[in-house]
Amino acid sequence: MSGLGIGGPLDSGDMILRSGGRPAARPRFDRSAVRSTLIALVSTVVFFTIVGFVVVNSPGWTQVQESFLNGKVWSESVPDIVPAFVTNVQLFCISEVLILVLALVLAVLRSLPGPVLFPIRLLATIYVDVFRAIPGVLIIYILGFGIPGLGLAGVPTDPFFYAVISLTLVYSAYVSEVYRAGIQSVHPSQEAAARSLGLTQFQALRYVVLPQAIRRVIPPLLNDFIGLQKDSVLVSYIGVVEIFRQAQIDKASTFNFTPYLVVALVFLVITIPLARLTDWLVARDRRRFLANAR
Repeated sequence: MSGLGIGGPLDSGDMILRSGGRPAARPRFDRSAVRSTLIALVSTVVFFTIVGFVVVNSPGWTQVQESFLNGKVWSESVPDIVPAFVTNVQLFCISEVLILVLALVLAVLRSLPGPVLFPIRLLATIYVDVFRAIPGVLIIYILGFGIPGLGLAGVPTDPFFYAVISLTLVYSAYVSEVYRAGIQSVHPSQEAAARSLGLTQFQALRYVVLPQAIRRVIPPLLNDFIGLQKDSVLVSYIGVVEIFRQAQIDKASTFNFTPYLVVALVFLVITIPLARLTDWLVARDRRRFLANAR
C-alpha cells in the first residue's frame, strides 16, 4: 500500500504516476538570457574603460582633477554640505503637501461642467497657464524680493517662507494637469453609474472618480516630485542657505569647484532610488492593466 503512496511516503514511482506517467519538467536553463547579460556587462565595462582612458589622458585632466576632484576640499566640504540638505528636505516636504492639495483643487475646478461655472474654470486655467509659462526661478525672484520690498507691516520677510510659496505655486500648475489627466481617464460610465445610485455630482466625484484618478496618476506624480526635489536648489538665489547655497559658500572660500560635486553626489543618492521606485510602480500598473484586460 505504501508503494502506491497510501498511508506512506511517496517514492519516485509515485511521483511519476501522480504526474501522468512523466517526471515533472525541470526549468530550462536560458542560455540566451545569460549570454545577453554577459554581452551587456562586457560592452559596458569596455565603454566606460575607453571613456575613462580618454578623460584621464586628456591635456587638461590635471587642472580639472584639481578643480573638481580635490580630496582635501572634498573632506572639508562634506561636513558642511550634507547637513544643509536638511533644509532642502524641509522645503520639499512642506511644499509637497501644499502642492498635492492645491493642485487637486485646481484640477477639480477645471473639470467642473456647465456654462454657469465657466468663470471658475477660466480662472483656474489662467493660473495654470501663467505659472507653467513663467520660469520658476523668476517666480522665486519676484516673490522673494518683490513682496518683502514693499515694506508692508505684518508681511513675512523670511526667505524660506517665500521659497515654499514659490515652489508651491509653480509645481501646483504642473501637478494639476497630472490630476486632470487622471480625472479624464476615468470612463464617464463610472460617474453615470454613481449618479444612478442616487449620489450627487459632488459625491460621485469624491467617492468614485477621484479615488480611481489619483491611483492612476501616482507614478507621474512621483516624477514631478523628483523634479521638485532638484528645483529646491533654486531658492538659493533669494538667500536660503540650503545645500547648493552652502556649496557656493564653500566654493568661494576654497576657490575650488569640488563642493558642487558633493552636491551632485547627494542628489544622485536620493534621486536614483526614487526614479527606480517610479519605474517599478509604472511596471506594476502595466501588469495590472494587462491582467485585467485578459
